Amino acid sequence: DGQQAGAVLADKAYDGNDLRDRIAAMNATAVIPSKRNRKVAIPHDASIYKHRNQIERCFSRLKHFRRFATRYDRRTVHFTGFVHLAAAMIWLR
Repeated sequence: DGQQAGAVLADKAYDGNDLRDRIAAMNATAVIPSKRNRKVAIPHDASIYKHRNQIERCFSRLKHFRRFATRYDRRTVHFTGFVHLAAAMIWLR
């Protein structure tokens, strides 16, 4: 349930058959590098995986805002509004 995604990006820690099956059931592509100990390596799209770094840095910058990191807001609409404000502040830097 939730939003539709064309691809799901994750790091090697999430390389498991169960998760890959759930992603396939959502009609999305799993962009997860294979663990070193996997018997048969599953290829992933490296060009899409590069965007994961940008996403991780964005969350890191958002967590510098104390209100985001601790989530003081009880209502989802207030928290979402603050996330939009923080993202705009990051974008304008």
